[in-house]
Amino acid sequence: MEGKLNNSEDIVIEKMGEEHLDAVMEIERQAFTVPWSRESFEMEITRNRCAYYIVALLGEKVVGYGGMWLVVDEAHITNIAVHKDYRGMGVGKRIVESLIEEAKRRKLEAMTLEVRQSNYVARHLYEKYGFVPFGRRKGYYSDNNEDAIIMWKYL
Repeated sequence: MEGKLNNSEDIVIEKMGEEHLDAVMEIERQAFTVPWSRESFEMEITRNRCAYYIVALLGEKVVGYGGMWLVVDEAHITNIAVHKDYRGMGVGKRIVESLIEEAKRRKLEAMTLEVRQSNYVARHLYEKYGFVPFGRRKGYYSDNNEDAIIMWKYL
């Protein structure tokens, strides 16, 4: 294991900036079989006025990130990923908590996301924070045609 994390309170959450993109892209490639492009992240953080993206820092190191689109009175979580060396240490929990806090701060009514049917770790985390399965998108993931579970949380 590369890093030491005594508890998730060692993690600092801050808004994602262009200076974080190299580390974000490393995590993105580790975490997803069909990763987003650097240009997609650049557009999200510099031009998409509906986007809100954060990074989780341990010291100076980006160990995770998450983002959501803010549309009318809802937040749609677009992605959450944690560096492989820091999984299971509460980083994802801190990212989810921070996204929920921001949605509440903006007085949004609900949050939604899609998660791979087979991603039981992520599904369990989301359920822990009050997200409930509400539907399914058949063949949603282009790499293997896996279904996505649609989850909602009402604030």
